[in-house]
Amino acid sequence: MIKMDALRSLCESLQLQNPQTYVQSGNVVFKTKEKDLARLAKRIADAIERKFCFRPEVVLRTSSDLRQVIARNPFAKRRNIETGKLLVFFLATDPGPEARRSALEIKADTEELHIDDSEPYIYFPNGVGKTKLSFSLIDRTLKTQGTGRNWNTVTKLLEMAEKLEKD
Repeated sequence: MIKMDALRSLCESLQLQNPQTYVQSGNVVFKTKEKDLARLAKRIADAIERKFCFRPEVVLRTSSDLRQVIARNPFAKRRNIETGKLLVFFLATDPGPEARRSALEIKADTEELHIDDSEPYIYFPNGVGKTKLSFSLIDRTLKTQGTGRNWNTVTKLLEMAEKLEKD
């Protein structure tokens, strides 16, 4: 686990502008002129590996991407959805249509899985801690790694990103 002040410092050393972290989650919001997100993700992963001796999968999204993820929420019009139990799984790469179809066939108890474009949305009515739906199974089925964030975190990250856009 990386302390958030150390992660902010690392981002500053990479010339990322005004990096801000959100709780102890590994999420960093920043401004950059870099347009190639894959290259930037590799630079960040390389720097983390050099500094902290492990290599995480770095998944980047723009504020525009986050707005689209929120707009595409398949649970948005449903009543009684507890946002703390709704998770968006941000994937490192597009799994492709065949892998998406396979993932939708995963048998889950009470969980609901929807995949819109590249992000799976999963609702855990009994909570993530009590699920039998394994994230490693999702990774293997989609043939790509990803990172899950609950809905409250997703909306907070967009709020932070939009504030940075105005500065």
